[in-house]
Amino acid sequence: MFSKACEYGIKAVLYIATQSLRDVRVKMGDIVENIGSPEAFTGKILSFLTKNGIVDSYTGPNGGFEMKREKLHVISIADIVKAIDGDSFFNGCVLGLASCDEEHPCPMHHAVVNIRLNMRATLRETTVYELATGLKNKESMLIR
Repeated sequence: MFSKACEYGIKAVLYIATQSLRDVRVKMGDIVENIGSPEAFTGKILSFLTKNGIVDSYTGPNGGFEMKREKLHVISIADIVKAIDGDSFFNGCVLGLASCDEEHPCPMHHAVVNIRLNMRATLRETTVYELATGLKNKESMLIR
């Protein structure tokens, strides 16, 4: 459903968030190991997430990635998707056509309009904190 980069980005943010709830700053290697992603690809994704203010990055011997607690309550899954994939998930053609809108719809346009609106609302309303605490309390899992 999401691009591979977006999937890894969401997993990385949730892993960082669960560790941040324990006041632990995580290294790149820990993230890669815990979400099962390639290191170079993860580095690129974390760069997008840092530039977009989703995660905080620190250098040096005590460096790594973390999220401030107040951010956990305001960053939504939609924010992560937008930081990595832009608006295409929310606005692009479901079939990947160059032009598709109400005036010139693709064959699937009208069938997915309400689904897309519901998905956008759900992703906007779901915070990193909600998902991270579900993981922390073992109500959900991160790795397949």
